[in-house]
Amino acid sequence: MAAISASQVKELRERTGLGMMECKKALTETDGDIEQAIENLRKNSGLKAAKKAGRTAAEGAVVTRVAEDGSYGVMVEINSETDFVARDENFTAFAKKIADAFFAAKSEDVAAVMDGELETAREQLVQKIGENIGVRRCVVVEAGDGNLVGEYVHGGRIGVLTVLKGGNAETARDVAMHVAAINPTVAHPEDMPQEQLDAEKAIILAQPDMAGKPEQIAEKMVQGRLKKYLAENSLTQQAFVKNPDQTVAEFAKAAGGEVIGFTRFEVGEGIEKEEVDFATEVMEQAKRS
Repeated sequence: MAAISASQVKELRERTGLGMMECKKALTETDGDIEQAIENLRKNSGLKAAKKAGRTAAEGAVVTRVAEDGSYGVMVEINSETDFVARDENFTAFAKKIADAFFAAKSEDVAAVMDGELETAREQLVQKIGENIGVRRCVVVEAGDGNLVGEYVHGGRIGVLTVLKGGNAETARDVAMHVAAINPTVAHPEDMPQEQLDAEKAIILAQPDMAGKPEQIAEKMVQGRLKKYLAENSLTQQAFVKNPDQTVAEFAKAAGGEVIGFTRFEVGEGIEKEEVDFATEVMEQAKRS
């Protein structure tokens, strides 16, 4: 049997729009013959599903699972083309099944976890619903010794996993709720990437009131504003959403906990959505008919 190269899989994916594992399987069955693989795919449901695969899937759901003892949690994003489908009971059942599988596997490897029955289930759902559906990403968060993982999902679209040292599940959930609502950049001020601080400093220096200031005074102003910027964008320093009179760090400490970190998913973030002008599309079709 011929070895299947990554370039062959890539070419078949580009020509069919199908997933990596499905393309690899098709090539394996034909000993690497791409044309034969395409012909075989045309004969089965796989390529029928692939006709949807080129369309942007930027809606969907975020699903979380956390171990009863808080030792670890997983968060998965499953995408659909429309919000309507994301609320469909068939889609939500599929999303829950996917989350259970990643939780059981304790893995972030989408291709590996989806290989086999889950990929078949995805293809069948694509055919049934008529939209492109895909599992975009997964994260596994380990609590570590003496820590616990908390979870919160808002409206099925924003999911958060938090890690606290000490505290309890309710506190961890409240911190996760804050993260979902406020979307901090980092957990602690010292976590802010230097390039981001440099960019913010450049913005501050370009502000009108900085013009003509002596170097020492300008630097003092910059440092003061950077400190404010860090407080506004660091989870532990932000005013807690449920009680603005205390910071998130103070809230956690009052419950015997300390914030270690967080991971936040929002459906479709980073995906460039296709803007469809339906009027123009209809006119184009009319011209061709």
